[in-house]
Amino acid sequence: MTQSKPPVAQDSKDYVPASPPQFSEAEKHGIQNALSHYLPNELLCTRAAFGGSRLTYVEGWRVISIANQIFGFNGWSSTIKDTNVDFVMSPDNRYSLGLSCTVRVTLKDGSCHEDVGYGSIDNAKTKAQAFEKAKKEAVTDGLKRALRMFGNALGNCLYDKEYLKQLGRFSVQKVSHSSVSYIHIIPQTSKWTTPLPTSLAY
Repeated sequence: MTQSKPPVAQDSKDYVPASPPQFSEAEKHGIQNALSHYLPNELLCTRAAFGGSRLTYVEGWRVISIANQIFGFNGWSSTIKDTNVDFVMSPDNRYSLGLSCTVRVTLKDGSCHEDVGYGSIDNAKTKAQAFEKAKKEAVTDGLKRALRMFGNALGNCLYDKEYLKQLGRFSVQKVSHSSVSYIHIIPQTSKWTTPLPTSLAY
């Protein structure tokens, strides 16, 4: 019986790593168009911030949902690059801590953005509870900050102060174009009058 020869190791000098899959030109156009849209008012939340002001934000689950629709469920991924504990205090058997983490978002073609998120908690009953809450908060914050660098539809519009001033003046209308239904944002200025597909708005 003839024995097969073991495979010969490939010379590292001849090895060419496989290039990452690319978005088609049609996909690139669709992604760029979708990312340019400003988020309508009904997708946003507000909460109290420092000095009695209000902070406008988009929830983490919604940003992930929009990213899945724009890039595809297998068109992007996220990676936690590092985590740093800034402080831990435990007076009277209560735990307060703050930590930061760096999150990178990578598209299937290799393009990526990363940013730092922060999480904190005061007076948690246990150390495990404190770390669980702070880490989840930091990762979600970092993910949202990294995703928003791709465009308005993923939260970058929330850093536009003029847009935030106009939010309370928006009216929302549903209009139809061909076989696709859109939500159209109608502010007093014409800057944000591009339609956002309702598939991104659930």
